[in-house]
This record gives sequence, structure tokens and C-alpha cells, in this order.
Amino acid sequence: MQFAKLRLSGFKSFVEPTELLIEPGITGVVGPNGCGKSNLVEALRWVMGESSAKRMRGAEMDDVIFGGTANLAPRNLAEVVLHLDNRGRTAPAAFNHHDELEVVRRIERGCGSDFRLNGKSVRARDLQLLFQDNSSGAHSSALVSQGRIGAIVSAKPADRRSLLEAAAGITGLHSRRHEAELRLKAAENNLVRLDDVIQAMEGQLANLKKQARQAARYRGLSDRIRKAEAVVLHLRWLAVQEGEGQARAAFQLADDGVRERMVAVTRATATQAGAAEAVPPLRQTEVEAAAALQRLKVAEEALEAERRRIEAARQDAERRLAQIVGDIDREKALEADTAEALTRLAEERDRLQAERTGETESETAARAVHEAAAADVSTHEAALNELTAGIAAAEAEARALAERVGGLETRLAGLDRRREEVAAQKATLDAEIAAAPDVAKADGRLIEAEALLGSLRSNAEAAEAKRQEAEAAHTVATDRAQAARGTLGKLTAEAEALTAVLDSGELDLFPPLIDSLTVESGYEMAFAAALGEDVAASLDEAAPVHWRALPPFSPAPQLPDGVASLAAHVEAPAALARRLSQTGLVPDEATGRRLSTQLGAGQQLVTRDGARWRWDGYTAAAEAPTAAAARLTQRNRLAALEAEIPAAAATSQAADDEAAAAREATEAARNYEKEARRAVDEAFAELGRARDQLARLGREAAARDSRLSGLADALAQIAVDREQAAADLETVSRAQADMPDISIRREQAQARRVALAEARAVQEERRNALDALLREAEGRARRLEAIAGEERSWQDRAAGTHRRIAELDSRAEEVREAVRQLEGRPAAIATEREALLSSIAEAEAKRGAAAESLARAENELAEADRELKATEGKLAEAREAR
Repeated sequence: MQFAKLRLSGFKSFVEPTELLIEPGITGVVGPNGCGKSNLVEALRWVMGESSAKRMRGAEMDDVIFGGTANLAPRNLAEVVLHLDNRGRTAPAAFNHHDELEVVRRIERGCGSDFRLNGKSVRARDLQLLFQDNSSGAHSSALVSQGRIGAIVSAKPADRRSLLEAAAGITGLHSRRHEAELRLKAAENNLVRLDDVIQAMEGQLANLKKQARQAARYRGLSDRIRKAEAVVLHLRWLAVQEGEGQARAAFQLADDGVRERMVAVTRATATQAGAAEAVPPLRQTEVEAAAALQRLKVAEEALEAERRRIEAARQDAERRLAQIVGDIDREKALEADTAEALTRLAEERDRLQAERTGETESETAARAVHEAAAADVSTHEAALNELTAGIAAAEAEARALAERVGGLETRLAGLDRRREEVAAQKATLDAEIAAAPDVAKADGRLIEAEALLGSLRSNAEAAEAKRQEAEAAHTVATDRAQAARGTLGKLTAEAEALTAVLDSGELDLFPPLIDSLTVESGYEMAFAAALGEDVAASLDEAAPVHWRALPPFSPAPQLPDGVASLAAHVEAPAALARRLSQTGLVPDEATGRRLSTQLGAGQQLVTRDGARWRWDGYTAAAEAPTAAAARLTQRNRLAALEAEIPAAAATSQAADDEAAAAREATEAARNYEKEARRAVDEAFAELGRARDQLARLGREAAARDSRLSGLADALAQIAVDREQAAADLETVSRAQADMPDISIRREQAQARRVALAEARAVQEERRNALDALLREAEGRARRLEAIAGEERSWQDRAAGTHRRIAELDSRAEEVREAVRQLEGRPAAIATEREALLSSIAEAEAKRGAAAESLARAENELAEADRELKATEGKLAEAREAR
């Protein structure tokens, strides 16, 4: 098989349907970065069954769907179609009769992807095997990515096995062998499990048989046990009646004891209440005494704290007084230093002012001498610059004339060579124009290709319309067939479920009566109400509870007038003849209640919804469906299903046949459309080739005409340029011969340089002398300014020192007064503390007396509580005895 065409729609950057023709030979895709070249390779990998989103450069498989841009909305569907040429007949047997295979992979956002091969739904595994059998696939070495060649070259021999297997075309065999091994292993496991299930079922069957025998025996013994239990309960009832009188006498005695205990509890409660009333006043007195004592103790602690605070304040004041005295001594020392510094600065200022006398005259004379030397240097520099500029201009002009002469000679030689080359190219181009092909023939071929393409496109559109109609008919037929199969499946599943439910009692040793009769649909509730639990009895006389066939009544009692027997709606064994003949069916409950008084012995009336009236007055209203009614309903539904299933099967088969015919018609329409599309593609390719040929011939003719015109213009321009270059060469040669000699100017410039060096040396010497004078004058001025600043600073310090000394003397006097006041406070505090201590002793005595009285009252209350609890305990015992 060969790849023929790739069609993409909504896949990554290919938002619109795009087709890529893969012609025989080598097909290349060329474009700038980001144009989608890698997306084409990933589309091939994806349609061949790639299942890893990471290999598709995404986090999940939905990332291959176009995600939208600022101008285009995102898509919810992506599809890639790969056309394979199968004329070599290497496809699987099911599709090997087709000349072309169409592999389609479609993904819908959030719903996963599906695969189709020539319109038929296939598994991803089937497509992977298809490509593996042809040495290709999503993981084939034929898809070479970055670094893949280096990995293959450096791989170990064992790692190259997959590459060799893909080249030999046996990759699919390995996959099939692995799948077959997995299936064989699963089959072996299933066989082992089946043996276990069979063994387990055999054990369950033996247990069920044993349980059936035990159940039959249990039903027989249960009746005897119920009778014995009834006798025992009657005897117990008699014994309870006899003991009732004795219990009443004992209750009267206990009731008298309870009354006596209640009187005692009342007395104890009164005593306890009196003791409780005496406790609160005593407790309040004790609390008040404790509060007074606490207040006195707090006052005593406050006095002690005040004493400590005064002592600390006195010590702090003495410490501050000593510090202030030290500060006064230090300020006086600073005052002496200030006077000494001011005297020293005045002496230095007088000396500097004496040195400044005559410095202005010296500076003026030095500046005049320096300016004269600077003027001499400027004169020499101007003369030297003029000479140097003249020499440089003359040399530059001589070099320029020499270079221009050489350039013009070279240009003339180049123009001669260029003229010869252009003449040769023009002769060659004239020969090419004479031998060029005719453009008119290519234009006629293009017109024929366009007409053929239009006709084939019309055929393809008609084929597409037929294919769409066939697919719509196939979809309708498939839906109809699926609906018919669903209906048949529902009916079959319901019938199987009912059969399983109805057959669940097969292992019973004595089948119940209900399995031997048939009740008309709609009368199940009436029959279940008429027989009740009796339908569970068996017809086998060996069963402990069973139905026995008896002859009919002779004569048979008649039901009330207008009442029909239930037997008309039931097909039952003869053992039920008597019961059914005496069971009447009434239309509603009102009729049943009215006719129930006319029933004879053994007769009963029932309604279809389960209401019942018996001859002896027993009446039962309509109730929910019983197990018997449900079983009868299930059996009737099973019979109806067995009648409906054949018709549903026939309908399903007809729908399947119709769907198969529609599928064949759809396949034929698709093949026809493929042929039409193939013809359109071939015509389109032919049209492209014709257009390419016509465009190529037009471009070649235009290029030749352009080249010919360019060569003619070039020859004319070369002639003009050569004449101009010859005239320029003659003019430049005459100017070069007229150039003057510049050696005289060079000698004059050298003499001027020597004179300039001497003048600069004199200027430098005089500038140094002037700078020395200026520096000395500037230094004296800066020092005088500094002395003035220092004098002001020392004067400010002296004023501050006088002010601080006065402030410190005032503060020292204040601190001494505070110390004298603090020294008298401790004696007054000691007197107050002694008075508080005597008050505290009196308060502690009062609190002790109050606490002693409170303790006696609380002991009396506790004694009353204990007596009350004891009395209440005796009352509870008397009540329990009562």
C-alpha cells in the first residue's frame, strides 16, 4: 500500500478542510517556522493510531482540535482522512478487494475518537495492525524526528531489533502473538474458574436437596409446636390470674409504708430548711470581716510602698545634686579654655594682616609679565598653523590628483571589458529568443483543462449528493434496525427474567398448586384472595399439606342470583373444583357487601382487585398484591411475551435486511463518489500543470525581453561613460603637471616650531611665578575668614557657658530643698503604720469569731442534709416495695 492523499479538517492549525496530495516519488513540504509542517507529520501519526497525547505535543487528546484565535471560533470536531493506494493488494482480506482504502479518525471534544476504514467502524487496534503489517504505523522508524537518527546509530543490537522487525514487516505478527497469548491465558483462567464454579454448584445442589427435605419436615413439626405452645400459654395465664390477688394485698401493705416514710421526709426537710436559713447571715458577716481585714492590709502595704518610694526619691535627689555640682565645675573649666583660645586667635589675625601689605602690587606686575609672554606664544602659533595648513592642502591635492588618474585609467579598462561582455550576452539572448516555444499552444491546453475540470466537478457534486442521500437512508434504516433489536432484546430479557423467577422453585420436593393452574389475565388478585395461602399446598398426597381430589357436590349449592363462578376464569386441576365452584365473582365491593348475607356454607365472594366476603362473616378489603397474585401475573406476562417475541424477531430481521441493503447502497455511492473525486483530482492536477507551464513560458518570455532591453541600455551607457572618463583623465593630468613645489614651506614651518618652543618655555616660567603669588594671597584670606569664624564660635561658647552655670546653680538649690522635705516624711509614715497594725489585729479577731460561728452553722446544715437523704432513701425503698 502507498500513501496517496491526506485530508485534514479542524486538526490543530488546519481549521478549514485541507488536502495534501502525496504523488509518487518524493513529496516535500517547505515553509517558514509556524506554518504547520510538523502538524502534517502529527496528523499522519494520529490517523495511524497514536494514543499518547504527549507525543502529539498536548496535555490531552482534545488538544488536537482547533482551539480558536482572536478572529476564529474554536471547533468541537477534528478529522483526518488518509487515502491508501491498494492496487498492490496488500490490505487485510476484508478490504483487499478495494483499489483504494480510506482511513478516517474523527474526534469530538469531550467524547473521544473513533476510527473508520472505508466507512466501517473499526478498532484502533485493527488500524495499528494494518499499518504494522505494511512496515509503518504511529511508532514506526519511518517517521524520523529530531535526534532519532543519532539514537538509531548509537543503539545497542538488542535495541535495533524493533527497527529490523519493522523493515521485515513482522511487527504485526508480534502484536498478534502477544494478543493470542493473552487470550489463551484468559481462556485457561476461565476453565479453572469454571471447574471451581461447577464444584461449588454441585455442593450447593446437595445442600439445597438437604434443605428441601428439612423444610418439608419443618412444616410438619411447626403445626405441632404451635399447638403445644398454645397449651403452655393457657396454663401460664391461669397461674398469673391466681397470683394477681396476692400481689394486690402486698401492694396495699407497701402503700401504707410509703405514706409513713413521706411524713418523715417532710419533717427532715423542714429541719434542713431551718439550718439552711441560718447559714447565709453568718456567711455574710464572715465575708464583711474578711473584706475589712483585706482593706487594712492593702492600706498597710500602700504605706510601706510610699516609704520605699520616698527613700528612693531622696537617694535620686542626692545623686542628681552631686551630678549638678560636677557639671558646674566642668562649665567653669570650659570658660577658662574659651578666654585662652580667643587671645591666641587675635594674635594670629594681627600677624596675617601685616603680611597682606603690598600683595596687590606684586600680583599686578607678575600678571603683566605673564600676559606679554602669552601674546608672543600666540603670534608664533598662528604663523605655524598657517604654514602647516598650506603644506597639508598641497600634499592632499597632489595625492588626490594621483589617485584620480589611476582610478580613471582603471575605469576605462573596465568599461572596455564590460562592453565586450554585454555584446556577447546580447548575441546569446537573440539565439534563445529565436528557439523559444510557442505560448499560444500552452494557453489552449489551459482552456481545455479548465473545461474538463468544470465538467468533472459537476459529476463529483452529483455523486456527493447521491452519497449523502444513501447515507441518510442508511442512517434511518440503521436506527430502525437498532430500535427493532432493542425492542426484541427488551422482550427477550423480560421473558428470560420471568422464566428464571418462575423456575426458582424447581427443586421443591412438593411443587405448589399455583404452578399447576392458569388464571385469565386481570383475575390474578381475585384468585389469590379466594385461595390465600392455600395455593402453596401441593397436589402430591405425600406432602404433609396437600390438596385431595373429591367428587363434585351433589346437589351443588347455588351462588346468589347474578353471581358467576370464578372457575370460568381459571384453568385448574380437579382438586380445586369444589373450591372454585363455591367462589363467586362480583363487579365491586358494594355488590359484594350486599350479596354476602345470601352466601351458603362454604361459599365466598371476591372482586377483581382482591376484596373477599366469606359465608361465616369473614371479610377482607382489597390489599396490595400477594406473592400468589404476583406469580400468576408473571406467568400471564410470560405467555404474552412468548406470543410477542416471534413477531418482534421477524420485524428485527426485516429491519436488519433493510439496513444491510442501505449499507450496500451507501458503499456503492461512496465508491462512485471516490471515483468522481479521483477524476476531479487528476483534472485539477492537469489544470495545475497547464497553468504552471503557461506561467513558466510567460515568465521566461518576459525575462528574455527584459534582459534584451537591459543589455541594449547597458551598451549605450557604457559608450557614454567611456567618453566622460577619457575627458576627465585629460583634465586631471594637466592639473597634476601644474602643481607647485612644497619643500620651501616645510623649511619655514620647522624654523617657526623652534621659536614657538622657546616662547612657551618663557610663558610657563612666568605663569608659575604668578600662581605662587596667587596661592599665598588666597591662603592668607581663607585663614583670616576661618579665624573670624572660630572667634564667633568661642564667643558663643562663652555665652552658653555663663547661661548653663546660672541654670545649674538654680537646679542645685531646688534639689537641696527637695532633699530637706523628703527627710521628714519617713517618721510620719511610721506613725500611720503602727495605727494600721493595731486595726489589723482587731479585724483578724472579728473575722476568727465570724468564721467559728459559720463553721458551727454549716455542720448543723450538713447533719440535717444527711438525715434528709437517709429518710428519702427509706422512702424510695418503700415505693419500690409497693
